Amino acid sequence: MSGDLIIYHGSQQIIEGPTFGTGKKYNDYGQGFYCTENIQLAKEWACPVRNDGYANQYILHMSGLQVMYLTRGKFNILHWLAILLKNRKFDITSPVGNTARDYILSHFMPNTANVDVMVGYRADDSYFSFAEDFVNNTISLRDLNLSMQLGTLGEQVVLLSERAFEQLTFTGYELANYREYYYGRARRDQDARTAYANRKKNLQQLMDDIFILDIIREDMKDDDPRLQSVISG
Repeated sequence: MSGDLIIYHGSQQIIEGPTFGTGKKYNDYGQGFYCTENIQLAKEWACPVRNDGYANQYILHMSGLQVMYLTRGKFNILHWLAILLKNRKFDITSPVGNTARDYILSHFMPNTANVDVMVGYRADDSYFSFAEDFVNNTISLRDLNLSMQLGTLGEQVVLLSERAFEQLTFTGYELANYREYYYGRARRDQDARTAYANRKKNLQQLMDDIFILDIIREDMKDDDPRLQSVISG
């Protein structure tokens, strides 16, 4: 992929030179440098507590980088979920939950070995709870897919490889005032939860709704037309 991408990293610190190989291994997409193309989201992420933070700005030189877009092309919500299951700890509350976890990992985990940059949904608390509900067979695949559009939590751009870090240039920062962005972050997450709760309250199961238990029982694979119709519908 060629061209440049302007991205932002929200933090309590000014980070001029992010270091490859540092950071938490149990983040959404594993150990990496988590950014966004949306400066407003970066400012919200910069204020997880009642302290001012910084939206660090960078130019990512995309030439030669292998980019995996989890929200487009051949990838879909189940690929995103598989990566999330690999890296984060889920609260398994149903008998089918552990079986579902193993099935999704074995059937929908994409090959990420040579990926330099990954772009996909950010699993804030609300999005993560939606994913847990699907794994626990509480909501259908259709409802999981629709739920990811609630609250506009946005996508994240994650640098995973040393090569990607080498092609990142710091260009400055903007201050994030916690009085605006700490509460804005909380409102965004709450909006997603409220919309999701209202949706669950008014769910009307459709004839072609597919739950994780259906996927397991029918041994559905990635290219199953029943999955594709729900995901793309």
